[in-house]
Amino acid sequence: MAGPTTARSGSRRTSPSGPPPSVFTARRRVRLPRRRTLLVIAVTLVLLGAGTVWVLYGSSWLRAERVTVTGTHVLTSGEIRAAADVPLDTPLVTLDTAAIEERLRDRLPRIAKVRVSRSWPHTVSLDVTERKAEAIVEEGGKFREVDAHGVRFATSVKRPKGVPLLEMEPDRSPSSRHFGAARLRREAVRVVTQLPAAVRRDTRSLRVRSYDSITVVLTRGRTVAWGSEERGAAKARTLTALMKARPDADHFDVSAPSAPAVSRS
Repeated sequence: MAGPTTARSGSRRTSPSGPPPSVFTARRRVRLPRRRTLLVIAVTLVLLGAGTVWVLYGSSWLRAERVTVTGTHVLTSGEIRAAADVPLDTPLVTLDTAAIEERLRDRLPRIAKVRVSRSWPHTVSLDVTERKAEAIVEEGGKFREVDAHGVRFATSVKRPKGVPLLEMEPDRSPSSRHFGAARLRREAVRVVTQLPAAVRRDTRSLRVRSYDSITVVLTRGRTVAWGSEERGAAKARTLTALMKARPDADHFDVSAPSAPAVSRS
């Protein structure tokens, strides 16, 4: 007959050896892809890359077929297309857009800026910004249009209407020799762009003698001593006030806008 000690020993039976099931779950190993799976993935990537290259370079789906032109005012779309010389029926991805832009600027000086872009799947877009004539200069009996930066970009046998003539009459002062004709021309064009709108409509020409001696010649024999292009906004405000106060005057001096002068012949 078993005693109390034996019964207690029986109650201390150990559980089966080994960790509980939860430990097996935690120790599951992550299996690496088999070689066959890796091979399939590699082949798929190669085929996709080859297909993309073929679509871009070898197929007829993404080729240059049309050229569109926007932004023109004086130039025609035909002139732009001819100067751009876009190679049609070639893959869009191979187009040298920088070379097309360079050709346009070189062949058509009226173009100030141009943006060449691909419009998928078949179009090349040319967005043009033309130079605007702010003044003209007479050279050899012809008229050259000058933009806001002093660039001469177009020639005509007739004087364009509504565009002031630059009368370049440089004196022998040190400033004239220092700045040169091109710089004086740029300064004069800046004066044109600074004039009040009403005054600009009446402007016939600008007499340019030196950097700080620019005179604006208006209709009805009126003149404005503008000086240099410096402090242009202040000079424009002063001139507007003088013309309102003295509409009968025919000479205005705003070369020093803080001390203007007005007179009548």
